[in-house]
Amino acid sequence: MKKTKIKVLGISLLLLVMLFPSCTDDLSQSPESNVAVPGEEFFSTPESYKQNLAKLYAGFATSGQTAAGSPDISGIDEGESQYIRGFWLMQELTTDEAVIAWNDGTIKDLHSQTWTSLDRFITATFARFSFQIVNCNEFLRQTTDEKLAARGLDAALIAEIKTYRAEARFIRAFTYWHLIDMYGGGSLVTEDSPTSFYYPEYASRAELYKFVDEELTAITPELKAPKSNEAYRVDQAAAWMLQAKLYMNAKVYIGTDNYAGALPLITKVIGSGYALHNNYNQLFFADNDRNGAQNEFIFTIAFDGLRTQTYGGTTFLTHAPVGGTMKASEFGINGGWAGIRTTSAFVDKFSANTTDARGQFYTDGQTKEIVDISNFTEGYAIQKFRNVDVNGVQGSDKSGDFSDSDFPMFRLADAYLMYAECAVVGKVGDLGTARGYVNALRTRANASTISSLTADAAGANLILDERAKELHWEGHRRTDLIRFGKFSGGSYLWPWKGNVAGGAPTQAFRNLFPIPATALSSNSKLQQNPGY
Repeated sequence: MKKTKIKVLGISLLLLVMLFPSCTDDLSQSPESNVAVPGEEFFSTPESYKQNLAKLYAGFATSGQTAAGSPDISGIDEGESQYIRGFWLMQELTTDEAVIAWNDGTIKDLHSQTWTSLDRFITATFARFSFQIVNCNEFLRQTTDEKLAARGLDAALIAEIKTYRAEARFIRAFTYWHLIDMYGGGSLVTEDSPTSFYYPEYASRAELYKFVDEELTAITPELKAPKSNEAYRVDQAAAWMLQAKLYMNAKVYIGTDNYAGALPLITKVIGSGYALHNNYNQLFFADNDRNGAQNEFIFTIAFDGLRTQTYGGTTFLTHAPVGGTMKASEFGINGGWAGIRTTSAFVDKFSANTTDARGQFYTDGQTKEIVDISNFTEGYAIQKFRNVDVNGVQGSDKSGDFSDSDFPMFRLADAYLMYAECAVVGKVGDLGTARGYVNALRTRANASTISSLTADAAGANLILDERAKELHWEGHRRTDLIRFGKFSGGSYLWPWKGNVAGGAPTQAFRNLFPIPATALSSNSKLQQNPGY
C-alpha cells in the first residue's frame, strides 16, 4: 500500500513539512536570498536524517504544513504555490495542450503568451524552486563528514547518509534544471555558500548548466543501482535520465548540440530493468503505485489523499479538468472545478478513424473549437488523471477532495521517445531500434504502427507529435516545442496563442520566462532576461 511506502521514508510526508519553517517573504525568496533554516536541533537523532530527506521529497508534493492554512510560500493561493501545479501551469498552459477557463489574476496570460515579470504564477513557481533549493542546501550542510563524526553516529548510518546526500543533490540538481529550463540564469547557491546575509553574483544559464552536469556526474556512482531503492526514492536511472534531458536540450541551453552525449545515458535507462505497463490509462489512476504502472515509473512524485493533502499536484489535475456533463464520481472526486481543456490543434494530432487510447477526449456537450476560453464547454476535455483504481474504487480520501494518483516525472515511455529523437533529430542511434520503440508505445495504445522512420523533417515532426500524444499533460510540452523551434514565433500556431482565436506569432524572448520583479528587487546583482 502507498501508506506503507510513504512511511518507509521515516514518518508520513504530511508531518515532515513541520520540520522546515515557512518561506513567507512575499515571494521574494530565491536561491540568492537568505531564508531562516533549521539548525542542528532537527538532526539530533539517527532517525532524523531519513525524516529530513523525506521532507526534501515532500517539497515536490506538499504546499505547506497542512493542506491549507500554513503555506511555505505567501502572497498567492496556497494550492497555486505547490511545485507540480506551478510547474504544470508553465509547461502546459503556455502550449497547445491546455487552456483554462478561470479568471484568476493573470492566469490567462500564460496561454496567450503575454505574461510579464509581475505575473503571480511565474513568481510563485520561482519562489517554490528557490525554497526547494534552500532546503536541500541546509540538509547538505547538516550532513558533512565533520558534523556526522562529531555527533558520534555509527559507521553503517554514516554510509547510508552518504546515499541520502546523493539523493538530496539529485533533488537540488533536478530543481536547478527546472530553473535553467524556465528562467535561464539566476544565482548558484550551494551548501558552501555563506549562511549570513549576502547578495550572490549572477550565474548565467551556461554556468548553471555546468553545475548541474557536474553534479549528476559526481553523484551517480553514489546513488543506488536501478530499481534497488525504496519506493519514490531516486536511483541511478533517474540521474541518467536527468542528465540525458540536460544534454538533449543543450542546443537551447548553451548553444551546443549534445544528442551524442544523451544517447548512451538513455540506453542505460532503457536497459535498467524498468518495463512498460500494459495499459496506458492505468498509468494515471489512484493505484498507479501498485497496479503495474510503478514498473514504468523512473521518478515519481507521491500523492496520497490522506497524507499529502494539497490543492495542487494530482488533486488539481483530477478536479480542474472536470466540468460540463462529466460525472465527477467517475473520477473519484466530489465535484469538478470546470477549468482545463485542450485545443483543436492537439485533438487533430489523433486520427478520427482510430481508437488511440491516449486520446482521452470527453466530447459530450463540448465543442472542439474555442470561441470563449472562459466557457468550459468550449474545447474538448481530457480524462487523464483519475482518483479511482483499476476497479473504479475511489482513492483513500472518501470525501473526494484529495487524490491518490502519483505524478510521473520520468517514465520509460519517455526514454523510448528520447532514443527515437536522438536517432531522427540528432542522427545518432539506430533508426530501426527507434521505430521499434515508437511502435511499442503505439501498440500499447491500440494505435496503428509505423512502417518506417526517417532522419528528416517528416521524422522530426512525427517524433514531436508522438511525444505530445504519449506525454501530454505530464509537464513536457513547452520544453519540447522550444527544442523543436515551435513554441514562440509563427512556425506553429494553435488557438489563442498570441491572444488571437486562430493563433498568432509571439516573440522569441518568450522561450524564457522573466526573472520575477520581486527577485530583482531583492538582489540587484540578478539580470533580467531579454525582452522583459
